[in-house]
Amino acid sequence: MTQSRRSFFISAAAGGTALVAAPAILPGTRREALARAPIAGTSAPAFYRFKLGEFEVTALHEGEFTRPLDAGFVRNTPLDEVQKVLAESFLPTDRLTISFTALLVNTGSKLVLIDTGFNDNGGPTNGRAVAAMKAAGIEPGQVDTVLISHFHADHLQGLRNKAGQIVYPNAEIMVPEQEWAFWMDDARMAAAPEAMKGAFQGVHRVLKPNAADVKRFKWGDEVVTGITAIDASGHTPGHTAFAIVSGGQRMMYVADVTNTPVLFARNPDWKVMFDMEADKAVATRKRILDMAAADKLRLSFYHASFPATGFIAKDGGGYRFVPAQWS
Repeated sequence: MTQSRRSFFISAAAGGTALVAAPAILPGTRREALARAPIAGTSAPAFYRFKLGEFEVTALHEGEFTRPLDAGFVRNTPLDEVQKVLAESFLPTDRLTISFTALLVNTGSKLVLIDTGFNDNGGPTNGRAVAAMKAAGIEPGQVDTVLISHFHADHLQGLRNKAGQIVYPNAEIMVPEQEWAFWMDDARMAAAPEAMKGAFQGVHRVLKPNAADVKRFKWGDEVVTGITAIDASGHTPGHTAFAIVSGGQRMMYVADVTNTPVLFARNPDWKVMFDMEADKAVATRKRILDMAAADKLRLSFYHASFPATGFIAKDGGGYRFVPAQWS
């Protein structure tokens, strides 16, 4: 830092006079009116809306989760390489904060929620999708359809609260048939490694009580008018993306095709610990990101920084996430 820059920051820290002049007190005003607001400590519910043809799309901030960054997070890359990418992105190198963003699509005739988050089944920094929805002026009882991309807890558990009640009581629940076949198989659950039994039990807790009412779809099905299920398997056996089309405009909700794009779009060959079929997940990631880059297709990610929507550009051997302009 040069002497002039150092002096600038020292004087700013000493009282701010180098940056902002003190406001004048107008005649008749009271000094107390200039008191600072107390520290809030929490963020308000967050949503972000944009148009897609005749559809209105609302991103719902479900929260985030911070985990220590260790050598096991990216299975096939040394930890110091992962830390280098994070440092270049101005992110901490000892931990990773993973964001969660659900998507609400108003087609004009249907209100469709894609993935649910945790509701009250998660931790103190997530489970906020319902609050975000209400802040956007929508009650859970107004949702017509809930589409689930896959059965990992952060996408599914919010269907049913901790007390066992359905959170979207008037919605048709639709899930990928391949995902249902894998996770709802009692024999597979009984034979699962101990580390996976909790995941199976969580799925059964949410879906078994009303299993007869859950509709299963195939890849290629138009699950709702304007929304088509796309094979994105690898992350889980039935992992599904959703192509959304209206008025000649297109986008895709890609769920967990990447975990945080800062790492896994930039380095599509990296294998995150959460991918159940890692090689297949890499092939799927490249296929979808290649298509998005070539077609300039808008994407919504579940794990990008909120509002988690933008575009993909080819960048060397990987891809660069370009956030959509806030408007």
